[in-house]
Amino acid sequence: MRVYDYDLSKGDRIAIPQLTWTGGILLLPPTTKPNEKQTTRSAIGKPNVLFIAVDDLRVQLGCYGDPIAQTPNIDALAARGLLFQRAYCQQALCNPSRASVMTGRYPDSLGIWNLVTHFRETHPDIVTLPERFKMEGYYTQNIGKVFHNYRQNIQNDPQSWSVPAKFAWGAHSNDWYVEGEPFEMHQVPKGPAVQKVDVPDEAYLDGRIAKAAVETLQQRANDKQPFFLAVGFWKPHLPFNAPQKYWDQYDVQEIAEQIKDLPGSNAPEIARHDSREVRSYTDIPKKGAITHEQNLRLNHGYYAAISFFDTQVGKVLDELKKQGLVENTIVVLWSDHGLHLGEHDLWCKTSNFELDARVPLIISQPSMTNPGKQSNSLVELVDLYPTIVDLCGLAPQSAVEGTSLLPLLENPEKSVRSSALTQHPRPAYYQGMPDVMGYSLRSNDFRYTEWRDFKTGKMTAAELYDHKSDPQEATNVVEKSKYEAVRQKLSEQLASRVGQK
Repeated sequence: MRVYDYDLSKGDRIAIPQLTWTGGILLLPPTTKPNEKQTTRSAIGKPNVLFIAVDDLRVQLGCYGDPIAQTPNIDALAARGLLFQRAYCQQALCNPSRASVMTGRYPDSLGIWNLVTHFRETHPDIVTLPERFKMEGYYTQNIGKVFHNYRQNIQNDPQSWSVPAKFAWGAHSNDWYVEGEPFEMHQVPKGPAVQKVDVPDEAYLDGRIAKAAVETLQQRANDKQPFFLAVGFWKPHLPFNAPQKYWDQYDVQEIAEQIKDLPGSNAPEIARHDSREVRSYTDIPKKGAITHEQNLRLNHGYYAAISFFDTQVGKVLDELKKQGLVENTIVVLWSDHGLHLGEHDLWCKTSNFELDARVPLIISQPSMTNPGKQSNSLVELVDLYPTIVDLCGLAPQSAVEGTSLLPLLENPEKSVRSSALTQHPRPAYYQGMPDVMGYSLRSNDFRYTEWRDFKTGKMTAAELYDHKSDPQEATNVVEKSKYEAVRQKLSEQLASRVGQK
């Protein structure tokens, strides 16, 4: 028996063997679009949505317990919202993660695991989250990186928005201050992994994104038509560029203390990668060890980039309050995936480890009965689509695969999932089809990962980490006899999860 998927390099369909151990790769039927004329009348009086996407942000925030991160604006948002302690992405790579969030589908259902395939190439009729709101009569606008931003045949997703997107397309390495030049993206050769210059916020893209978002809120404040405003910040993605004042907020010695004992790993080689993203910058060696000094500079830059974008978030949230929109606006802040900063001898993303899979997620809604609470329920980013639809009182979308988090917003002590699913292919960056897929299941106490041949389904490696005793995932215990029953149980759960996506 064979199922069909799209060739990731050409867009034509190719047959691949069904992975019988998982139930195969799913291809859902086209989503039926609601009639726009029938639904437009229902939008008046519904809440606005401010949808804040962040790039490469791990849970390195004050509200998540980081001892030195200076993030007062996001911390304030958490104080009036619900913070999800155990939220996980579907794949630790920008394009598949964002496509999953914006469509409410898993990467396997979309057939998207790389950076170049646009979801419209595999599912041309799918209804995205903002498109759903647009059909319901909302004004929808994109400022910054929300969908993927680079090396795709289709730029952004024009049909999702009421007006053309702003600051949504381009290479991260072009977000660079060039002395004497205008504050804009520059077509320059890729340079160092960090930049520290005494310049205003608007010298970098996130400063200009915040300014545009503020202007949009000013323009929409008195309009009866509700809005879905998606604001996507490009930091703290590499290069770690931020005005000098954000670097100066941190004591280098405190950062050095933070990184002195990074966990190693006895994971199988396939679980690792070559950290090519950071090694593509001119001040980082292409091979070999990254020195302590380079490590310290990168970590300092990451903290500076976090505080920089936190300030931009604050500008947008302050304007929301200034315009009297707080009491009628749902605010969602999420990151597309986490990041490694030297842990496990890895840099950046493209793994199934906790540091890559776990993400910040905060939801604030008007008149919350329990603001400032935290939820320990396992949740996934694919859950955002049905959650936001529920919060705004829209009809549910039957083809969406996530689970609404509304019960947790009503009672943070509840649980909506027994596990969270993340995956990543090998090679981590590939053309055509992947060779191997790693599926990783996060339960309350364990992370279990199976690496399987993409064509035959044969297992090539496995990992098991006991988070009760090893939260840094330094020791793979999959071969230890005392964990045999746990492994068997989680393997069955993983097969069930992958098969029913």
